Amino acid sequence: MELRVLKYFLTVANEGNITNAANTLHITQPTLSRQIMDLEEEMHQKLLIRSSHSVSLTPEGMVLRKRAEEILDMVAKVKAEVQAQSEDVSGDIFIGGGETQGIRTIAEVIGIMRKKFPRIRYHFHSGNSQDVCERLDKGLIDFGILLQPADITKYEYMKLPTKDVWGVVMANDMPLAEKSKICKEDLFEKPLICSRQVIQKTAIHNQFIEWFGSDFEKLNIVVTYNLVFNAALLAEKKIGYLLTIDKLINNMDMHNLVFRPLYPSLDLGLLLVWKKHQLMSPAANIFMQELKNHISESNYG
Repeated sequence: MELRVLKYFLTVANEGNITNAANTLHITQPTLSRQIMDLEEEMHQKLLIRSSHSVSLTPEGMVLRKRAEEILDMVAKVKAEVQAQSEDVSGDIFIGGGETQGIRTIAEVIGIMRKKFPRIRYHFHSGNSQDVCERLDKGLIDFGILLQPADITKYEYMKLPTKDVWGVVMANDMPLAEKSKICKEDLFEKPLICSRQVIQKTAIHNQFIEWFGSDFEKLNIVVTYNLVFNAALLAEKKIGYLLTIDKLINNMDMHNLVFRPLYPSLDLGLLLVWKKHQLMSPAANIFMQELKNHISESNYG
C-alpha cells in the first residue's frame, strides 16, 4: 500500500466526488478511479459506495479513512521534525482574510518563523468571508481568517487572541468627533462610507447588521469600499463618516482623522480556520504549531 494511493483515497473521501478529487490531485478521472479500484482489490474490501454524481464510504472505507489520516499525519509530522532539525524547511504558506487585526498575530508568528525557517515563503490573499471559504474548499489557500460568527462546520479552527473593534473614522473637526462614543442614532441621516460586504449583507457581518437592527435601512450610505486606505482618503476629504475597524489606518499619513468606537460596543472575535481532513505541508504544520506556541506563551489581555 503506497502513501500516494492513501492520499488519493482520502481526497476522494473528503470531496465525495471522484471528478472533483481528480481535479484537486491534478490527475485524470480514469487514473484516479483505477487507483481506487486497485486499492479495493488489495484490501479485499469495497471501500466506496458509488452513485452517478457522488461517492460515500462503506464501513470498511470509514476505518481506512481514519487510519490513513493517522498514517499520513504522522508521516508529515516526522518529515517536518526531521527538516526542522536541519533548519532547512522550505515551501509556501497561503493565507486568506479581510482587513483585520488578526493579521497582527499572524505577522508576529511569521517574524519568529523567518528567523528559524528563512526558506519558507508566505502569500496573502485579501477577500471577504465567502471568497476565503471558497479558496479554502478548493485547496487554494492553507488557512483563512474569519470573523465570528462564522459557519465552521467544514473547518478546524483556532481562536486568535485579538478582536476587531468597530467604530467610526472621521476628520477631527466634524461634528461627531466631539463625542467619545458613537450611538446608532448619531449616524442617522449622516453621509456614511461603508464596507461593500456590509451592503451585501454577507453572513460574516450579520452581527454588524444586527447592531443596527431595523434601523439599518435608515442609514445614508453614500460610498462603499473594499479597501480601507481608499475609504480613509474619502473620510479625510469629509465625504462622509467611515465605518471601519479600529487601528487599520493608524499608520497612514492622515493625522487629522480620529476613531470613535460604537456604543454599545461591537467587538468581533477572530478565527484561524483550515479545511477538515486537509493534508498539511511541513511548512503549514510548523506554522500552526508556532502559532499555538506563540498564543500560549504571550501575555494577551
